[in-house]
Amino acid sequence: MSQSTESSPEKTILGHPSGLFVLFFAELWERFCYYGMRALLAFYVVAQFGKPQAEASVSYGAFTALVYALGVFGGYVADRVLGYRRSILLGGVIMAVGEFMLMLPSETMFLLGLATICVGNGLFKPNISTLVGRLYKQGDPRRDSGFTIFYMGINLGAFLAPIFCARISRWMAADPNVPEYRWGFMLAGIGMLLGVLVFGLGGKSMQGKGEPPADRKGLGWLLGVTLGCVICVPGIFWLLSQKELVGQVLLVLGLSIAGYLLYYAFTSERVVKQRLFALVLLLLCNVAFWASFEQAGNSLNFFAANHIIPLSIGGWTMVPEDFQSVNAIGIVLLGPVFAWLWVRLARANANPSIPAKFGLGLIQVGLGFGLLLVGIKAANDQGQIPWTWLMGLYLIHTMGELCLSPVGLSMVTKLAPQHMVGMVMGAWFVSIANANYAAGLFSRIAGGVGEGAAQLTGSAALGGYVEAFTPILWMAVAIGAALLLASKLVNKLMHGVE
Repeated sequence: MSQSTESSPEKTILGHPSGLFVLFFAELWERFCYYGMRALLAFYVVAQFGKPQAEASVSYGAFTALVYALGVFGGYVADRVLGYRRSILLGGVIMAVGEFMLMLPSETMFLLGLATICVGNGLFKPNISTLVGRLYKQGDPRRDSGFTIFYMGINLGAFLAPIFCARISRWMAADPNVPEYRWGFMLAGIGMLLGVLVFGLGGKSMQGKGEPPADRKGLGWLLGVTLGCVICVPGIFWLLSQKELVGQVLLVLGLSIAGYLLYYAFTSERVVKQRLFALVLLLLCNVAFWASFEQAGNSLNFFAANHIIPLSIGGWTMVPEDFQSVNAIGIVLLGPVFAWLWVRLARANANPSIPAKFGLGLIQVGLGFGLLLVGIKAANDQGQIPWTWLMGLYLIHTMGELCLSPVGLSMVTKLAPQHMVGMVMGAWFVSIANANYAAGLFSRIAGGVGEGAAQLTGSAALGGYVEAFTPILWMAVAIGAALLLASKLVNKLMHGVE
């Protein structure tokens, strides 16, 4: 009897399964697609459709929230119907279609394009992360470093995307000072197609992992899910056009998932129960972190455009979108340092627990805003500050993210019962969805919510940013400190998961 693909000897690159590097490059291009579009999105809404900054901020928050919220459904579809590989391929194609729809200068087509991207990302994003975990057996010590490598792929794509998408938008414009953002959306769509191509060609390296259930491998199941995605797009379009309702829908969805996890916990044996309790607590802390962190493509993007004295070297000058690459390149450069640090601390029996790392991440994201608030106090008469203040915020946020996000993805695959990993990974992204919507509300404060407030310029506009960033500072630091103090207790609930 011949061996199945699943049991064939593992092929490795740099000590990791070769499939990890296929997923690395597929995710790199998918993130190029998403972050390239994200860097332009709020600016485009203001420039193309004449919306005030405050309204654009809520639109941005609603879209990014729905992008992550649909992950819970994509995880369920992958677990029960399509398998991870088919879900990733279908999701990538749908996302590319959505990006090309954004090129049409119609608000209706723009919202339909965003809805299409939401649906495609729901199939792609949670399942590629889950598939990384599936490449490693339970207890494999390589898993955390594997997720860190994967996370570097995410951020390499996120670093390149704003730079190239912002510049092609200027290169293709009649006036370089008035970008034509549709060309940036086009480049983002091409990036997504490259990601689909990489993943499709590297399928054999998955060694049989991520296949659909044995009774659902037929083409009919794929066609059925594709039709379901087409049917979902108008519903997401409606939510985006009624963006104030998105927060209510997400809150109900988040509470429903938390309730389901707690119900499952109470009907399970002791170890599973306590691990799920710890998981729900950390999901709530995750909301606080990303509600703070995700000011990046929204209020901080507008702050970079209106209140930063940019860096100029020779004939090169930073454009506002360039700041969207700072966090990503920081991850690429500092990711290996943090991976080495955790291993070194583990050998010395001093590695912080997962809850402690969450606490450290929250404290740092709060302190980043504290630094920027100090810089705002030193603004000139035009309400501008040197670029170094915003750069400092992004670097502090990057270190906070490295404490929380890579270990968070790995934590989900460890704490979740094996038969529901995909759904729980979706719950992780639903927590980020709620955070993104909350981030949009904070950004609306920064943009000004009163009549005529969106037209404030120069130093007069800084008050909105102070009003938005001050509560973020205290919320993040307070929750992070409380979690740090309670980390030993929370860690006990995790029963050896590190």
